[in-house]
Amino acid sequence: MNPITGNPVVKKRKVGKTSLEVTALSLGTAPLGGLYHDLSEADAQATVDAAWQSGIRFFDTAPHYGHTKAEHRLGDALRRYPREDYVLSTKVGRHFVPRTTPYDGSEGWSDPLPFQAIFDYTYDGILRSFEDSQQRMGIVDIDIVLIHDIGRVTHGDNNARYWRQLTDEGGFRALDELRTSRGVKAVGLGVNEGAAILDVMAEFNIDCALLAGRYTLLEQAVLDDLLPECEKRGVSLILGGAFNSGILARGLTSDATRNADNRKFNYVDAPPLIIERVDSLERICRAHGVALSSAALQFPYAHKVVATVLMGARNPEEVRLNAASFADPLPDALWDELRAAGLLHRAAPVPRLDRAGTDHTDAGKS
Repeated sequence: MNPITGNPVVKKRKVGKTSLEVTALSLGTAPLGGLYHDLSEADAQATVDAAWQSGIRFFDTAPHYGHTKAEHRLGDALRRYPREDYVLSTKVGRHFVPRTTPYDGSEGWSDPLPFQAIFDYTYDGILRSFEDSQQRMGIVDIDIVLIHDIGRVTHGDNNARYWRQLTDEGGFRALDELRTSRGVKAVGLGVNEGAAILDVMAEFNIDCALLAGRYTLLEQAVLDDLLPECEKRGVSLILGGAFNSGILARGLTSDATRNADNRKFNYVDAPPLIIERVDSLERICRAHGVALSSAALQFPYAHKVVATVLMGARNPEEVRLNAASFADPLPDALWDELRAAGLLHRAAPVPRLDRAGTDHTDAGKS
């Protein structure tokens, strides 16, 4: 880490046009909910502690993660720290009731709590979801509230019905009420598709959006539409899924990737074309003495609309490894070769180091 720049993890950017600021690296809590593998309560606490010790001060969760398990665990961990020292976000759009059918494992949770989701984007549904989250976490002040998983990727042909709940049945009105009179500092949505963000921005004034997996070393199509629109409107991105749910974390050559969970792409086993692209990325990174994980975490933050890069971790070691990867100085020649190889969008900004060691970016050239 360059002594001039200090710890890149703690660098802050504003969320949209609000006064809220978040650290450059942040902790997502799907792993605390048991994504693919469960972890103990002690490990969950230790993971949050390690994030804090690494300088992370923004934590994101959702009722969906482990069917409310992650919110319980994150609240237990964060209540040990001064509330004014961190930023907290959660999501709305589902409320949970006692499970009436056996869990089939299709959502990827290991040993979730015995509840099942009911999608509800209405005025009452969003306010109920928010208040339930407050109670589960034992924390009243929630800084950011995100509509969770609206869009065709999640809902398919049912999406029009849920969209009407937002527009005609008060969902957007509830979100605005949370922002104007319930102490929430920023509102937006958390999704896996850029199209949903564009749709919402055309209908409602959001401050930010959590986008998982669509702006990474493997995927950059949102540079053609979503990112310019966010920049135009002053909307920040919380960039999740920088590892595309696993495959960019360790690449293809480490012993860890013999485990299929570490070759996931968008939550399923990576297809051959993705394996081929990852192999190309990894070979170039290796030639420059760079870990693929370092390039994957640092690349999206080079774009100025990205307020923070959200990383998941199942234990303190993963937290410390990711924090070190985010701070690892990378040579300019790495990005030049990746662009020359056609692995970066022509308009993708990349991290740069000037001669004084100060981080800055370039926007690429056609």
